[in-house]
Parts: sequence; structure tokens; C-alpha cells
Amino acid sequence: MWDVLKAHQAQAPRIVDLFEDGGRSEAFSITADGLYFDYAKTDITEACWEDLVRLAEQAEVAKWRDSMFAGEKINVTEDRAVLHTALRNLDGGPVEVDGEDVMPGVKEVLAKMGDFAEAVRSGEFKGQGGKITDVVNIGIGGSDLGPVMATIALKPYADGPRTHFISNVDGADLADTLDGLDPATTLVLVASKTFTTQETMMNATSVRDWMAKSVSDPAAQFAAISTNLEATAAFGIPAERVFGFEDWVGGRYSMWGPIGLSIMLAIGTNDFNDFLRGAQAMDQHFVTADLSQNMPIALALVGIWHHQIHGHATRAVLPYEQRLLRFPAYLQQMEMESNGKSVTRDGKEVSQTVGPIVWGEPGTNGQHAFYQLIHQGKQVVPCEFMVGAEGHEPELAHHHKAILANCLAQSEALLLGRSYEVAKERMAAAGHEGEALEAHAMQRVFAGNRPSTTLVYQKLTPFVLGQIVALYEHRVFVEGVILGINSYDQWGVELGKELANKLLPAVEVDADLSEVHPATSAIISKINALR
Repeated sequence: MWDVLKAHQAQAPRIVDLFEDGGRSEAFSITADGLYFDYAKTDITEACWEDLVRLAEQAEVAKWRDSMFAGEKINVTEDRAVLHTALRNLDGGPVEVDGEDVMPGVKEVLAKMGDFAEAVRSGEFKGQGGKITDVVNIGIGGSDLGPVMATIALKPYADGPRTHFISNVDGADLADTLDGLDPATTLVLVASKTFTTQETMMNATSVRDWMAKSVSDPAAQFAAISTNLEATAAFGIPAERVFGFEDWVGGRYSMWGPIGLSIMLAIGTNDFNDFLRGAQAMDQHFVTADLSQNMPIALALVGIWHHQIHGHATRAVLPYEQRLLRFPAYLQQMEMESNGKSVTRDGKEVSQTVGPIVWGEPGTNGQHAFYQLIHQGKQVVPCEFMVGAEGHEPELAHHHKAILANCLAQSEALLLGRSYEVAKERMAAAGHEGEALEAHAMQRVFAGNRPSTTLVYQKLTPFVLGQIVALYEHRVFVEGVILGINSYDQWGVELGKELANKLLPAVEVDADLSEVHPATSAIISKINALR
């Protein structure tokens, strides 16, 4: 099927020509629970789309999907189920792992989270200086990126304590985050499943030291998201303030459960449940919709078409929504850690590049930064626009009209471009002639025929954010199944961790560097000379 798709690509028409029959947008769009996904501005023809769907059928995407939702251990390298979907299965039936229904435990933990969050928000749970005013979440990777992204995205719904996040082991992150906070009214969440993550535990210890300067019992204002009750107890955190989750929830897919406690503290249990219900709605669509009209599958197949077939190396995610500021960074981890692989599920080398480089910024900021390359650079960058029909500030509706116009204009410009003839006519009207006319005209040519998709939603609510995140989660899953890789392990992060632990003693002043590789010891020597 790959060769068939390559043949389609070799004969692909200009995208704009595909709109001549008038039915393109309707045929190449999908609506699900208020979300609208348009992929008409790609060079995928009807025949090509049919073969892309056949590719998904041949890869048995539906079978793997059903196995995931059923709790089968599709994470084969770690012998684990993949069940972040169970965390938002609020209205569904039993989900079994090793013959045991996990849903009672999921709902018990969710209720425990809700009780604690409401106690903090109401003032029933206090700091040693009174009602909690600030929450500091200490985590890294999946224990940070999701909650950071979601709390920013859902700011209009945040009526609880202010939320702050520390992730980088760089002391500057810790110092800048704590600056101005009152230790006596600050709650600290330590998010580490094992309670051994090097960066997280170093930051947690330093924050505890900071708090100890102001309160008599710093651990009394700590809670943990962890399964290591022995280690959390040793840290001083009692079991009633420890929230655990199972090994079938991967870090980058974990904010639906206890890792999302900071989100729940910010927006409350009702809105957090709406967030879960949005994801659940996308789960149900993914499970029930026909492959050809299935939004996550369509998003995945478009990604396969652009990266594996066309060979476009990167993918730009461009939310025209300032509060989705951190969504591209969140997707970087989700997609690049999940599918940045070179080995198949059965341990064989993959035959092609697998994961594109994912990047982006919210519009219109990006337009004044990197859109120059997107429009006129030699490399093609498929763009994924997303925009809400409405904003949250009715008094600033004219601003939202501007953001809508800019979003639509950018995707149209990528589609249509500007010919040399039109550019030459404009420059001639501006008074240029001869060689100068040709040079000025060439500078203003846009090739066009550059692909994009557009995701439209009514307004960025907790429900809609849940839908969007689940959509991209399932997109990653589908791409991984088609490419034959395991999207749910991350062995690529291990080597650097091991070497960092090994090199920690070596960066001490006057350390013995005889056992350090010369490529590294030379740099350490330079660092020591500067200290």
C-alpha cells in the first residue's frame, strides 16, 4: 500500500484545483460533538483517501483500538495495558486488566481528588497562615506539560487558588516561581509516580527547605501524586494526601487523573469533570465512527500522508487562541516521545522515518516570527490551524474577529499563493521597471499549494479542551499502529538520565575526571575554569 500511496503522491494535483467541483470542503471534513475538522486544503484526492483508509484497515487500526479500550497489554515492551481512557470513562462500563475491573478504583481516586480539591478551595484545608492562596506543582515531562497547558487554556474557569509550576532542575525555575509567594498559604504538589525522579525530588526538597524557614511543619502543606507510599511517608506526607495511579497510565497521558489535581484545584470538580467528559466524547466517537469519517483517524492519515509519503519533515501546530499557548509544546512530548522511534514493536528496524518534528506558536505571534519560512521557504511545512468561533471576552469581540480573519487568511494564502504575473503587475503599478521590476516581482511571489488543516470549535471550554487533547492522543495512537511501533514506551530518555547521574560527581570542583570520556571532560575543565 505504501507504493500505491507514493504513486498517488507522484500524480497529486495542485490543491486549489481540487476545489473546482464545489463539493471539496464537505467531502473532506468531519464533525463530531461540535468539533469541525477540515482537511480539504491538502492534495489528497478521493482515490488517495480511499487508499489511505485501506492502509489503516490493513494495519488493523480498529482491532488495536478495541484492544486498547479493552485493557489488553498493547504496550508490549513493558507488558502493560494502555488505559488513560479509563480515567475519563465516567459513564462507561467495566474495564478489566488481568481480569479485574479497574473502574471502581478510578472513581474512588477521582472522588478522593474532588474531596481534597474542594477542601482546599473552600478553606476547610488551610495552610499554617490561613486559606491556601497558591498551589505549586512540582513535576517534569508528563507531570508538568499537561497541567501547565490545561491551566493556562482554562484560565476563564479558574476560580480557585493560583497555580504555579516548577519543572526544570535549574534553580532559576524554582527561585522565580517561589518569588512573591507566601510559604504559609502555599500548597505544594509533588508529582512523581515513583517519588524518585531526580529533577522533581531535588526541587521538592529545596521547596520544603524554603517553606521550613517560615512554617513549623512544612510537610503539612505538601501533597503527592505517587504510588510510592513508603517514600512519600518518609518525606512527611501522610497517605490521605497521596494520590496514586496505575502503571497503565503513561506520564504524557496522565492529566486525566491525579496528575491533573492542580487543574482541579484551579477550576473545581465540576469543570474538571466537564474536561473529562469532553475527552470521553472523543473516545466514543473514535470507537464508533466509521474509519473514513473518524476524526482521529483522519488527522492521523493526513499526518502519514504529509510525513511518510510526501517526506515533509516537520509539522506546525498553530492555535489561533492565546490560551493554547503551551499546546504545541504539550504535543511535542505527546507525539515525539510517543512516536520518535526507530524500532518496531517486534524489535526490528523501521523502514522509514517515523515521527515528524512538531512545533508551533499561537497566532498572530507566529505570523511575525516564522511564517516567512512557511510561506516562502523552500521546504514545505504542513500547518494545523485551530480556532474558536467565539472568545471569552464579549467586550473584546472585535479582537476575536481579527484573530479569525488572520487564521483564515493564513490558510488561504498557503493554498492560493501569488503568481509572478500578479506580483509583476503590482510592482509595475508601484513604478518599477526593467530588471528592478523583475527582481521586486520575484521577491513577492508565493508558491502556494502548501497544505493545511483547520480545527474549529465553538469556544475553548473544559469540554472542548478535553475533546481536542483526546483527539490528538488518538491521532498519535493511530499513527503508531500504522507504522508498527509501540507509542507507549520511551526508552530513548533513559540513556541521558543514566549518564546525568554518573556525571553528577564529575561536575564538582576538583573532581577526578580520569573516568570521564574526553569529549566531556574537556568541557568540564572549561566550566571549572569559569567558576
